[in-house]
Amino acid sequence: MPSARAERAPAKVNLTLRVVGRRPDGYHNLESLVVFASVGDALALASGPRLSLIVRGPTAGSAGAIADNLVLKAVQALGERVDSVKSGRFVLSKRLPVAAGLGGGSADAAAALRLLARKNCLALDDPRLRDAARATGADVPVCLEPRPCLMSGIGDLLSPPLELPRLAAVLVNPRVAVPTKGVFEKLAAPRVMRVAVMSEDYPPNDRAGLLKYLADRGNDLEAPAIALQPVVADVLGALRRLSGCRLARMSGSGATCFALFDNAKAAAAAARVLRGRKPNWWVRSAMLG
Repeated sequence: MPSARAERAPAKVNLTLRVVGRRPDGYHNLESLVVFASVGDALALASGPRLSLIVRGPTAGSAGAIADNLVLKAVQALGERVDSVKSGRFVLSKRLPVAAGLGGGSADAAAALRLLARKNCLALDDPRLRDAARATGADVPVCLEPRPCLMSGIGDLLSPPLELPRLAAVLVNPRVAVPTKGVFEKLAAPRVMRVAVMSEDYPPNDRAGLLKYLADRGNDLEAPAIALQPVVADVLGALRRLSGCRLARMSGSGATCFALFDNAKAAAAAARVLRGRKPNWWVRSAMLG
């Protein structure tokens, strides 16, 4: 692809996730500590006479119809806010499992907005770019600048970037999709009327303190996801049995789960062991930060 610009679209991992309640508009207010992984999709943009999108890669077959892709929705949302947006030919390399609790589609859309910002000389903090991210999807704003942060509301309230130690992890998806809507319906969260506020539950910035912080919190969507897809419990059990696992938890609305290890070498070794035991699962070692 001549003269192409490229962006990583790193997987989003919810280290914690608390569901505060269901709003009158049907959305849910959340509080979550979000980090990003060293694995993800990739998006490239080259000049072209018109907007187009090609999707390829190992998980492209599960990515759905091109017309529904969040990359195109992000371009449309920005075009509604910025006159004469220059786009072109996008090529998306899908590597993350789909509907997996890793924010893959949102990360792809955020990568598209970063590429368009560079092409159209827009700053990342341009309010129009932020508005386009919010209009594209609830998880897109947090992916726009993929750095650790606290996320509140429906994903629209973000803390400044956090300086956290990087964590070695194994990410596992049993290659089943868990519909987010179904998980929230199963949770049956109480209704809330108050306006969402930014979480002030800041984590410590040292490794020991961060691990304790994570151990004291959880993911409220884990139990309803297991009720819909019991294999999630199998994944968590398999991760907890791996040598050196410090903590295992589901990310987002599932079905991807993560386990934390002391270092990258231990995580890579654990991933090799698990791939041998479960060759049909998607298993990756990664650094989170």
